[in-house]
Amino acid sequence: PPCAFVFDIDGVLTQGAHILPQAKRTLKFLGGENEWGLKFPYILLTNGGGVGEEERCARLSDQLGVQIHAQQFIQSHTILNSLAHTFADTPTLVLGGRGDAVRKVAESYGFRRAYTTLDVHAWNPSVWPLHDLTQSERECTIPVDFSQTPIEAIIVFHDPRNWSLDIQVMCDVLQSGGVIGGPFLRPGQLKRRPVEVIFCNPDLIWRADFERPRLGQGAFKEASLAVFKALTGHTYDFIQYGKPTTATYKFAEKVLADELERLYGHRALPPLFILSWFSDIAGANGADWSSVLVHTGVYDPKAGKSTHKPTHEAEDVESAVQLAIKQSTHTR
Repeated sequence: PPCAFVFDIDGVLTQGAHILPQAKRTLKFLGGENEWGLKFPYILLTNGGGVGEEERCARLSDQLGVQIHAQQFIQSHTILNSLAHTFADTPTLVLGGRGDAVRKVAESYGFRRAYTTLDVHAWNPSVWPLHDLTQSERECTIPVDFSQTPIEAIIVFHDPRNWSLDIQVMCDVLQSGGVIGGPFLRPGQLKRRPVEVIFCNPDLIWRADFERPRLGQGAFKEASLAVFKALTGHTYDFIQYGKPTTATYKFAEKVLADELERLYGHRALPPLFILSWFSDIAGANGADWSSVLVHTGVYDPKAGKSTHKPTHEAEDVESAVQLAIKQSTHTR
């Protein structure tokens, strides 16, 4: 094939809960319904998440009218699947999503000691007295004595639903070195390795059904770290995954090479095109991919130029794919 594709989902294939009609036509075209009968390798790369890859792919396949395999699909936290062996027996606070959905995702990756802030609240409601657990929230908790279970890592898998509870517990963990309810320690007093903090999605905003973009996990990161600094006077080191980080783009290249091998028996990637909106352009430029800024996303071309210069721009995903194929065949 002359090129391979990486698609964002929000704002490229979908807008909120709605599938863009161009998306269905485009994916069928790439799947072989074209004048050459050629299958173009492609994967979906999203900063979304909160559910398992198999579950999300089943829903997307039904919506898009084409089969999307889990091997073609990368969510913001999918990269953790390849790192799960390092956290298998580590007491880890997993944040985000509804109920215990992200705990189930973590366990599917191999995490054996994943806990939620709802577990913390069920253990001791005075941790955050301004919230009462609903019946459904209580049903998805597990009994843990957190005074005897030091947390060694905090991973924000998906957008948190209860920022106040999550920020409170997160600050308790970081200030005490892991023991919720333990004494707060000053820098230099900690006798164990500092609690590791990982965020999976840096997006400050995202496109939903509302007329204007909504705050994303990146906003939660800014808020939680700002509160920690206000409390302690110090910043806190963290690891960031998700687009447009280098780690996520390198991981995507491996997944796309796997897909190419499945289709054609080799891993030599042709030119890569990412079809996305403005926040991903920086990562594409750094990874030496060609980028097509699609105007159906958060970026509004009438509001001025994008922060990072894309290789191309297009009105929608369908015209973007045609542009990329034309560009690739002309330069071969």
